[in-house]
Amino acid sequence: MTRKGLFEPFVDLLQPDVICLQETKAQQSQSELDLTGFEEHWNSAEKKGYSGTAIFSKPEPLAVTSGLPEEVIAQYQVIGDAFGDPNEEGRVLTAEYDEFFLVTVYTPNAKEDLGRLSLRHKQWDPAFLAHTSSLAETKPVVFCGDLNVAHTPDDLANPKTNVGKKGFTDEEREGFQNFLNAGFVDTFRLFHQGNGFYTWWSNFANARSRNIGWRIDYFLVSETLASRVVAADIHPDIMGSDHCPVSLVLDV
Repeated sequence: MTRKGLFEPFVDLLQPDVICLQETKAQQSQSELDLTGFEEHWNSAEKKGYSGTAIFSKPEPLAVTSGLPEEVIAQYQVIGDAFGDPNEEGRVLTAEYDEFFLVTVYTPNAKEDLGRLSLRHKQWDPAFLAHTSSLAETKPVVFCGDLNVAHTPDDLANPKTNVGKKGFTDEEREGFQNFLNAGFVDTFRLFHQGNGFYTWWSNFANARSRNIGWRIDYFLVSETLASRVVAADIHPDIMGSDHCPVSLVLDV
């Protein structure tokens, strides 16, 4: 998106105070971005050109931490699999502000053959929930990112043909439901119901122009923040990636 010259126009259009990125695939030193007024925080993968998260923020965070806490990693044995160690993939970045914590996350993909589903279901999802729930004991939490799951049949164009496939397995959907059961709120569904709202499209078969997509990018907030959510939207007309931006407006 940066190479296509589309990032700055997107920022000018939406005028965000904070930008959360996933799958940055770069070190900060490799970034060509220089956004006036934004402080940059990066958590890059050890493997070059892979994964990674970042937060660009106009308000200065009180603190920024990379990754899951060590005690959470140990408790849920998030030690990796044949595909690698998710703790070395730059998948979580947490910023603390006066009124809430903000977490950006790039959830591991279960893979076409579901080879990473076990890590996802038994380790990653419970560990990430534990992290966000622990933060919520101190102050409300906002977390966002590519969660690599369509929660309900309304969240993808072809649910029947995708049952049991990556992104729509019972295990992944259960992991998302556990966030809701723990008191987090899917902000988009406060304003928009039904299907047809997607954030990712395959690069094949003109999927995007036909709107054959998946909603796998989310903003969730602690229940105590739900009444302060002014808007939550998807921006499918903003190009530059096989995903599109999602946005959240909070009254703080």
